[in-house]
Amino acid sequence: MASHRQRNDRQEPRSKGSSSAPRAPKNSRTASRGDWLWGWHAVLAALENPRRQAPRAVLATADRARTIEAKFPALAAMTTVMDNGAIAQRLPTGAVHQGIAVDVPPLEGLSLQEIGDAPAGVLLMLDQVTDPQNVGAIFRSAAAFGARGVIMQSRNAPVFTGALAKAAAGGLDSLPFAEVVNLSRALEALAEMGWRAIGLDGNAALDLADALDGAPTVIVLGSEGEGLRRLVAEHCDALAKIPMPGGFESLNVSAAAAVALYEASRPRH
Repeated sequence: MASHRQRNDRQEPRSKGSSSAPRAPKNSRTASRGDWLWGWHAVLAALENPRRQAPRAVLATADRARTIEAKFPALAAMTTVMDNGAIAQRLPTGAVHQGIAVDVPPLEGLSLQEIGDAPAGVLLMLDQVTDPQNVGAIFRSAAAFGARGVIMQSRNAPVFTGALAKAAAGGLDSLPFAEVVNLSRALEALAEMGWRAIGLDGNAALDLADALDGAPTVIVLGSEGEGLRRLVAEHCDALAKIPMPGGFESLNVSAAAAVALYEASRPRH
């Protein structure tokens, strides 16, 4: 896991301007027109998400088409029935589409104020976690453990493609997210709202279980291999590690996120 390696000394570039928590430009990392979402859970979550615009096209096998049209009658006119092979030809090689794919406009994130308002529970912050499969798996775990949302930097993060949405298994559309220009400044803004930040660092002296106190918490995870950047780590209230008595060096960042979310979900006084 990246956040369990020694963090590097690279500072996070500061953005210009007076705002304490700037938003990223719209659609800075979202998929472009012509990208598709596929897989039953990813597609169903996208179609049920009121924050999404209506899809431009739906490709489905006959069985899937009947299910979609029963759930969403308005989509009948734009649904094209195809066999599995024909759907696969419209998608990236190897896409496991499960008989359904939709062309849908990109999903917009929330502002930091919207996602951090009324502090309670847990937020995740990703510091340069760039692998789409990892980010998708993190969204899936975050949704499963009831996290409030995910915060990412507008740069150095993956595009929200169909592969990421498939790995998230619906988590991308069921969990709010925010994109910010500068993570350190975002942590400052969240602290003013009442959030406490804990950065995962394998070299920390404190165990995660001891660092968590039941307060509204932002768990910050660093990139694979390099961990948290120095300036981001300095803006955390505490650094903590996931103890690994087996002696293995580290966890994959998505696995570490799942463990941290489970630990954070346990009742505390």
